[in-house]
Amino acid sequence: MRASRACRRAACFGHVSPEALAGGPIGKLRDNDIIEIAVDRLTLTGSVNFIGTAEHPLTPEEGARELAVRQTHPDLHAHDFLPDDTRLWAALQSVSGGTWKGCIYDTDKIIEVINAGKKALGI
Repeated sequence: MRASRACRRAACFGHVSPEALAGGPIGKLRDNDIIEIAVDRLTLTGSVNFIGTAEHPLTPEEGARELAVRQTHPDLHAHDFLPDDTRLWAALQSVSGGTWKGCIYDTDKIIEVINAGKKALGI
């Protein structure tokens, strides 16, 4: 999740990339999980942390370890009518560093993967 904009009172979080489908932590969340969003107004840095449930609170570090071993939510799947440009964007992200880099592509890595695929297919 990235902060998409901020106003005078609070940051506005609203953009979630498709990292859930790539096995990212957001795809491992369940109903009743508690998420902590912390923003330092002086340094303009922030974090989004899974901190357990009301019955089983966790530190951010414990939450990260739990999400690392959790399976992706069983109901999670790509929409049948996902637009081609979205699918292409996800593929480009997948071969150039993943969703963790946002919309920053590694052009050289993408070209390297395409060329390797062409070679493997004899194109």
